[in-house]
Amino acid sequence: MMDHEHAFELLPAYIDQELSLSEALAFERHLAGCEECQRVYEQHRQVSAQLKQADLRVDAPAELLKRIEAALPLPRPRPLWQRLGERVGGWFGGGGSGGVPGWAPVGAMVLSAVALTWSAGLYLSVPSSETRLTQELVDSHIRSLQFDHLSDVISTDKHTVKPWFDGKLDYAPPVVDLVQQGYPLIGGRLDYLDGRSVAVMVYRYKLHPINLYVWPGKDASATPPRIVERQGYHLAHWTTAGMNYWAITDAGEAELNGFVTDLLAHPAS
Repeated sequence: MMDHEHAFELLPAYIDQELSLSEALAFERHLAGCEECQRVYEQHRQVSAQLKQADLRVDAPAELLKRIEAALPLPRPRPLWQRLGERVGGWFGGGGSGGVPGWAPVGAMVLSAVALTWSAGLYLSVPSSETRLTQELVDSHIRSLQFDHLSDVISTDKHTVKPWFDGKLDYAPPVVDLVQQGYPLIGGRLDYLDGRSVAVMVYRYKLHPINLYVWPGKDASATPPRIVERQGYHLAHWTTAGMNYWAITDAGEAELNGFVTDLLAHPAS
């Protein structure tokens, strides 16, 4: 159960709708049974609503506007492509009719090449969807450790964990018992990844928690496990039986590989 101190820490983020799905659900469960937290929440909510009212806006004095304008930086230099275009026009200008340089098409081609190169650079600098998802998983794993919120349902029994997800998701996540293999199940929770709610089964290897994220894949094709390292954590990703699987832990690569191998070899419930 969430205590007062934890609830107070999460309250501003809850009002601003910045919590994950599992954090918001835990906060709401605490709020429903705590009069003190309800009173503080209502006070914060009223203050937030008042700050958004239009009558709180005032026009800045003219003297203040002058001081702000004076403090603003000087105009930025013109973009490189614009200065390059003028330079090209100077090199090839003067030969066309009507004041249009005879080499204007060449200048336009150079500008187009510059713009294309600049656009390609922007495209290549945007992280891929898998890179963004990997970072989401690392952030989710870290949050679950920082807020001591590994599990919404705490149980070593898969027949308790699996039914807990009923009605909370639009799919039934497979749950596997690996206690005999040295990876005991300790619970499960809801999280939000890749734009949807997902199931998380929580296992443990010695003192190392392992978060196993599971949600339906876009197709039924299977891909073998692949392990990567990000920010000191090891992540494994694979697909099978139409489901996406991601596992993350601070244990070593060999330990994570053993977990994945045992999981794939064990029949799911």
